[in-house]
Amino acid sequence: MCGITGFTGKQPALPFLLQGLSKLEYRGYDSAGVTLVNSRKLKTWKTKGRLSELEKKLPNDLAQSCGIGHTRWATHGVPSNMNAHPHMNSDNSISVVHNGIVENYAVLKKELLEEGYTFHSDTDSEVIVQLLDFYYRRKPVMKEALMRTVKRLEGSYALCVTSIYEPNTIYVAKKESPMVLGMSKEGTFCASDAPAMLEYTREILPLQDGQFAILNKDSLEVFDTDGKPAEKKWIHFPYDVQSAQKGGYDSFMMKEIHEQPSVIRETLRGRFRGTHVVLPNIEALDVDWNEIHETYFIACGTAYHACIYASGLYQRYTGKLSTAVPASEFRYSSPNVDGHTLCIFVSQSGETADTLAALKLAKAKGCPTIAVVNVLGSSIARQTDAVLYTAAGPEIAVASTKAYTTQLVLLHVLILKLAELYGVRVKGIGALIRDLKRLPEITEEVLKNEPFMKKCAGMLKDQRDAYFIGRQLDYPSALEGALKLKEVSYVHADAYYAGELKHGPIALIEKNTVVLALATQPDVAGKTISNIKETVARGARVILVTDQTMRADEFKYVVRIPELTPSLSAVPCAVLTQLFAYYAAKEKGCDIDKPRNLAKSVTVE
Repeated sequence: MCGITGFTGKQPALPFLLQGLSKLEYRGYDSAGVTLVNSRKLKTWKTKGRLSELEKKLPNDLAQSCGIGHTRWATHGVPSNMNAHPHMNSDNSISVVHNGIVENYAVLKKELLEEGYTFHSDTDSEVIVQLLDFYYRRKPVMKEALMRTVKRLEGSYALCVTSIYEPNTIYVAKKESPMVLGMSKEGTFCASDAPAMLEYTREILPLQDGQFAILNKDSLEVFDTDGKPAEKKWIHFPYDVQSAQKGGYDSFMMKEIHEQPSVIRETLRGRFRGTHVVLPNIEALDVDWNEIHETYFIACGTAYHACIYASGLYQRYTGKLSTAVPASEFRYSSPNVDGHTLCIFVSQSGETADTLAALKLAKAKGCPTIAVVNVLGSSIARQTDAVLYTAAGPEIAVASTKAYTTQLVLLHVLILKLAELYGVRVKGIGALIRDLKRLPEITEEVLKNEPFMKKCAGMLKDQRDAYFIGRQLDYPSALEGALKLKEVSYVHADAYYAGELKHGPIALIEKNTVVLALATQPDVAGKTISNIKETVARGARVILVTDQTMRADEFKYVVRIPELTPSLSAVPCAVLTQLFAYYAAKEKGCDIDKPRNLAKSVTVE
């Protein structure tokens, strides 16, 4: 969740640190800090709150050319100046920033207290700098002290270390938390995500688990767990800085909603040849597809809703058993999986902690694994047997929009490929592929309903609750719509199967209750309409999303999606509910891009 930046070079470090932390604000944080170093002393500033609060504390004449920065999301210890990073040792000679969780911090802290160390925060992270001090005092070689320290840590970490002993050097280490490195004519630098570095370079070096690096002003060395030089695998990052700007919209969320036609187009580029699905890395898997008995779709949050949708499609198209399960439940449920179980993992960041842990469990049990992610070189992407990348590009707003719809699209393509590998001919495959290719234009058409959805969102001005209903493939769209509304507007929202309304939830419906109903699946849309009438009879204000053919004369607020294969309706439904959530949040004056208590990339359990 947290943001890390580090710089050592031939110019002042602070500008890189601050611009990088600013670019990483989307990850969520509650405090911020920086350490700058020269040969005489470390100078650290940190504060609870926004990055702007830290900037107010900083003098104007800071010329140090080496430093590290951090934005913290509280996991151990409340948000406070004391718990903010960086953390220093007792004589202020070593400074550390850390992302992740030290699961054995209590044991390590007890050992260090017995050695006479004093702690000044409630964080698990502080044990790292104290342990580093402990080993450095026994042998003053920072590389060896860092190696010994990380071998004691259980859990996840991305670390940056700087000290007065090597005032132009930053030490970096990584395990299960993201860390990327870069170089330019100005110096060498690191960050927890690539957008922090795009003003300086687009050549990115993702540090891999167990590796550590030594950054000097004109060199960058990478080592394996044993301290031996490791191969550097650079990635060209195709996005420019402008892609991380709002582009004329008043929020990143709205910008990203309107980017969906173009990113869907890019995600689909080159995926079809006639009715043949082109996914070479899936074809190349060493899997006997006839021996796959069951498939799991595994993810968290919004990506989990994409998995529910995919699981329903999978069973329709292949006739095989599938299950969608939250990653946090999969890993603790003792799943009965083996080499006959295909596990498909979905994550926007590719660093989601629970999903990564579930992936490791599946691999340990011998399951073939596939990932659908958005970030090149991310941990999940590297560890699965095959990876498919969406082309959503950087998504800055915390609430996912374009990452979600590109997941829906790419999962649809993947399932068609799996059906092909199973030898199953999907009914209407030609028309389905034609409509997949039309999705960018369909999405553009759906976006024209923005004024209507803004008007509908006005119904929530004085409401604290809303309900989303749907059947079959409309149900995951209802779940995602409710989640989006909760995330950005703080309106309580629940999603139900439409047929379940009368089994309890209808007791919550009263005059002016807002109900958003999805009825885009022809085989069950009529049933959903009947359920909606039950809410109208009790005074609800209903917004109906349906297809071009469904009769809806008795409803005041109706939006019709363009004609397309019904199994693809999740994409236009997502766009409409995103607009609904956005304008509800705007009506209530919420911080749309940075909802309270939420983070973009959840890299801890």
